[in-house]
Parts: sequence; C-alpha cells; structure tokens
Amino acid sequence: MSATCQNRPEYYAITDATEQYFHRLGDCPEGLGWPNTPDALRRFEVMLNLIRPPDLETRSATSETQRPIRLLDFGCGTGHLFEYLQKHGRSDIQYSGIDLSEKFVGIAKSKFPEADFRVLDVLERPEELGRYDYALINGAFTSKCTMSFEVMWQTVQRILKTVFANVSFGLAVNTMSKHVDWERDDLFHLPMDLMAQFLCKDLTRHFVMRNDYGLYEYTTYIYQTRSER
Repeated sequence: MSATCQNRPEYYAITDATEQYFHRLGDCPEGLGWPNTPDALRRFEVMLNLIRPPDLETRSATSETQRPIRLLDFGCGTGHLFEYLQKHGRSDIQYSGIDLSEKFVGIAKSKFPEADFRVLDVLERPEELGRYDYALINGAFTSKCTMSFEVMWQTVQRILKTVFANVSFGLAVNTMSKHVDWERDDLFHLPMDLMAQFLCKDLTRHFVMRNDYGLYEYTTYIYQTRSER
C-alpha cells in the first residue's frame, strides 16, 4: 500500500479492526466481523439480488456472444463471496475482489488462485479500478470504528461515487439502520433519508432500499437506469 502507518487515511482503521477479528477467530464470517454465519450467507443472497434480468438481456443483446457478468466484490476479505458463488454454481459470473488488507488478499489468493483478487485503495488509485457490470459493497460501511459520523459519511460518499462511475448497471451497499433497539458507537448507522438525499443529488434517482431480510441494517440497490419491468 502507498499509505504509511503515519499518514494513511482514517478509514484504514476499519481494516485494522477486521484483521484483529481475524486474528482472534480465524477464517470464518465471525473472523471478518460478522455476528454469525447464517446472517452472513443471507447477506450474500440479498446482495446478489441486485442483478436484474433486463440488464442481463441488454448485456447479451449488445454482445456477439453472451459473456459472464463482471462482478466487483468491494472489500472482498478472504474470498467468502467467491466461495459462495462456487458452491451455488454461478459460472455466469466473472468475479473480481479488491480489499485494503494485504493479509486478506494474500489468503484469498492462496485459497482461490484462479480468481482475481487485488489490494487496491480506490480513493488513492481510482484509475486502477476497472470496469464492471455490477459491484457489491458488503460490510465495508457497517462499522466506522473510531471515526466520526461526518468523516465516515464523507468517505462513503466518495467511494460510492467512484465505484458507481465504473459499473454499467448498478451496485449494492449495506449500512446499519437507525431503526434498531440501540446503537453502537463504533457502527455506522446511516439514516435512510440521508442516503436517499445523496443518491438523488449526486448519483441517480434509480435506487431500491431493502429492509425486509430481518437484520439490523438495510441494503440499497443503486442502478444506472430504471428497470423496464
């Protein structure tokens, strides 16, 4: 990484905290900061529901032969989403994963040498991001660690703008809800209306917010265009 311990951005604290979970609990969802495995698998399912049939038809119609869906896993950790895709036979997806953690990317590469895993800070080197059909940002914005809400929110907006500019169809992102029994100071509880205001002003009016899957968070599907169905 180009950022040193002395001058690196505040958001690297999220990577540090996740690596500490991993050191204590190992290569499992709990070791990447999730409360349990069933909820982590549910998040994968919700995230992948971002992909819309009309977009797939458009992609196929504009290609001489149908190609796989180019999918970016932002904050890929040790490759659990790639493993999930393999187990569910998703050969229609061309997977790429990026993460700030050299440790996690190294582990992911050792487990899945056939997959594309890279260390990349998209705010420092946006030109290296590449182009995708869809992007998933799962868990990268649920914790703010020691950052203030304002600093975290500015970081989230910058990343969403960068990633959205590099997807043809859309991206999914989850954040902690404000509608909870209680809030933790280290988590990023983002009001839905604040997210909607940002999207309409700076990205797109074509989005869907999901709060129907039983967790204390919500997932937003952000699309380049509206669905015709």
